[in-house]
Amino acid sequence: MDNSKDWIQIKTSCKSEDLDTVCSVLCMINSGLMIEDYSDVDRELDGVYGDLIDESILNADRTKAAVSIFVPAASSPAETVMMIRNRFSELNIEAEVVTDEVSEEDWANSWKAYYKPIHTGKRIVIVPVWEKYDAADGEITVLMDPGMAFGTGTHETTRLCAALLEDYVSEGCRMIDVGCGSGILAICASKLGAGYCYACDIDPNAVKVARENVLLNKVRNMDCEVSDLVREVDPSGAEFDVAAVNIVADVIIRLAPDIGSYLKDNATLIVSGIICERAEETLAALEDAGFEPMSELRENGWYAAALKKA
Repeated sequence: MDNSKDWIQIKTSCKSEDLDTVCSVLCMINSGLMIEDYSDVDRELDGVYGDLIDESILNADRTKAAVSIFVPAASSPAETVMMIRNRFSELNIEAEVVTDEVSEEDWANSWKAYYKPIHTGKRIVIVPVWEKYDAADGEITVLMDPGMAFGTGTHETTRLCAALLEDYVSEGCRMIDVGCGSGILAICASKLGAGYCYACDIDPNAVKVARENVLLNKVRNMDCEVSDLVREVDPSGAEFDVAAVNIVADVIIRLAPDIGSYLKDNATLIVSGIICERAEETLAALEDAGFEPMSELRENGWYAAALKKA
């Protein structure tokens, strides 16, 4: 293999009606999804916007979609593909799974032209480090260079989580970001007034990127560590007022019995990365673990909620 090809793209082609389920399966491996879905493109837009819309998009098959994830070439991608195919078989999903080699440079840079400042919630603006942005009065800017980690602010799950942080982060509070990716949520919390933020992820590359973004934003009250979610954090003396868990429903359900031991009484748990179809199941697991729902947000089939530790 060419040494310049550091990543394997695993692409799943499916029916549009199965897209949410396919996304849920792939999120079990990597939450950084690249989705190709043309079902919402209206052919009538051609008469309004003319040449601004590529003809290939207007003529695309709206009954089909594709989802890609990227995994390190050294991580036995064949086993990952086998697991995906087996999962689809169990769910009776008709999907084609193929792989392709991608150079890290190509992947890391080609999408930057489309990543622009993003308004999240009422005050937060996520600004790519290579873009210039003049903040309006009252706006909080978070500089972001996500590199190879999930968390640009463009995905609904990140935006919903950040919006809830605006409502529940208080001055001087202690916050933990479980599955931090690029560190975006913990950095948002810090800039909203949190006194201390702890960000952890099982992916060493994500933690490396998070630390770089901490320096980029000149945040001094935040630690980033490689951890199997919260299991390697000593809960004694490490009680938090706010927790953000933006992963997937299955992991949140698995964490539900444990995460309360890291939170103070009446602390806020913010969960996201949940497709709407699994919201009820996820909330039930959290309520069984002693959490009480307080508020919820939905956007484009994604669900986020804030709950209180009783």
